[in-house]
Amino acid sequence: YAVFVRSPHAHAKITKIDTATAREHPGVVAVFTGADMTGVNSLPCGWLLPELKVPPHMPLASDAARCVGDPVAVVIADTQDAAQDAAEKVAVTWDVLPAVTATDQATAAGSPQIHEVAPSNVAFKWQIGDAAAVAAAFQGATIVKKRIVNQRLVANPMEPRACLARFDEATGDLTLWVTSQNPHVHRLLMAAFVLGIPEHKVRVIAPDVGGAFGSKIFLYNEETICSWATRKIKRPVRWTSTRREAFQTDAHGRDHVTEAEMGFDAQGKIVGLRVKTIANMGAYLSTFAPAVPTYLYATLLNGVYAMPAIHAEVTGVFTNTTPVDAYRGAGRPEAAYLLERMIEVGASRLKTDTAELRRKNFIPKFDNGYQTKVALNYDSGNYEAALDKLLALMDYRKARADQEAARKEGRLVGIGFSTYIEACSIAPSKVVGSLGAQAGLYESGTVRVHPTGGVTVYTGSHSHGQGHETTFSQLVADELGIPMEQIEIIHGDTGQIPFGMGTYGSRSASVGGTALLMSLNKIKEKGKKIAAHLMEASPNDVEYANGQFQVKGFPGKAV
Repeated sequence: YAVFVRSPHAHAKITKIDTATAREHPGVVAVFTGADMTGVNSLPCGWLLPELKVPPHMPLASDAARCVGDPVAVVIADTQDAAQDAAEKVAVTWDVLPAVTATDQATAAGSPQIHEVAPSNVAFKWQIGDAAAVAAAFQGATIVKKRIVNQRLVANPMEPRACLARFDEATGDLTLWVTSQNPHVHRLLMAAFVLGIPEHKVRVIAPDVGGAFGSKIFLYNEETICSWATRKIKRPVRWTSTRREAFQTDAHGRDHVTEAEMGFDAQGKIVGLRVKTIANMGAYLSTFAPAVPTYLYATLLNGVYAMPAIHAEVTGVFTNTTPVDAYRGAGRPEAAYLLERMIEVGASRLKTDTAELRRKNFIPKFDNGYQTKVALNYDSGNYEAALDKLLALMDYRKARADQEAARKEGRLVGIGFSTYIEACSIAPSKVVGSLGAQAGLYESGTVRVHPTGGVTVYTGSHSHGQGHETTFSQLVADELGIPMEQIEIIHGDTGQIPFGMGTYGSRSASVGGTALLMSLNKIKEKGKKIAAHLMEASPNDVEYANGQFQVKGFPGKAV
């Protein structure tokens, strides 16, 4: 059982760590600090931006703690209680330093420097769009401004993070059971980048996981340390996060402070949008942190509105807080919230009905693509028709009349709108690679048909509450014309499935399901050749229908 000794301070230099008393505690197997982990590398950042400042993020901090919960030592004992009691005996001498936790104060003069590699605590400065075009468009326009704070959030899934690492000394194989949304990515980052272990000697298993919301995508200190420790002590090492640890160490979400300006002409048409966002990265760069406030956020700022000019400037900053990464939508909700708030502020300023202002500014119906001002190209859209259907369903005029009547009676009734567009799947690989991803975001799928008639499906997607077993079984059953009961779904085990990128960003059906469909098509094509041989027919004359291969036009001749 592993228990971590963590910093109670947001920022403090580690002067001394005395583990002698803890080592003597009954039941203790080992106590490790950062000084013991020689040859172990920093946790990697998997998404790079131009001039990104990437500070070291060691599994166990040895020079300084940079946020509350930063681990500085680990105690391993025969029981959870013994490990907990011994951990309390680890004496850390701290030199408490000034800290900065407020997002908009990170770069202020006098704020404490968190990392030497990042002057003024700036991780990156990134922009998209045309600043000059926005400045020109704002000339003579009605400008509405708003400061928008998108607060920090904690994922808090039902099941906390946990891991069990076991080293087989006879084979040199390491097996890690871990609460992960993407076990292959966990294996790649931990083995190849941090511990220096050949990937084929590491098996990562992520069984049924009780919720994640994005927080279990990333490589964390704890599973890395447990995997390192089991090879040292030649015994299995397990760790389960407490709820307190989860709040302190699970990657947080959001934490943006934004100054937004939207310009309107005399007819109420949007002429431009200017956005300046400070995005809090926390104390370190988590696995995909730089992607969230840049390519997953600013590229959605066109929304469903026709805007001649857009410019967004994002500054990523370090603070003495828990690292921030993807959480439930990751960047897209922040963009949608910003746009919809600005539309509401604009409607109030222009004294215009909010639904009508949206309708007036929708991108006109299109079927052959629409190039936005922030890189993305939409495939099709008919937003006005969707709004009209909504207004009819809710009887909008009556709703407004009822609202006015309620106000006269002293009751406040609100009517709110949110018309937004979402970006899902986070693919294809060529696109994300050009944007900074350090790996392709494809997905794998393999379907095997057994002589008994059973079908096994191996998917690189991972289920942690989404219902993959049902959805993928339905897909296979429908394509092959067989009962769902004959289908078994295998996921979450690098020892059984092809390399996959896991589940996040609403990609399982669109990317993972497509991979399975392509595999099913290959099976049917292969089956046609075998059936054609058996029926002495041409493969071109064979079709798959009703769960059998048959000669076209002659369903009685089938196998």
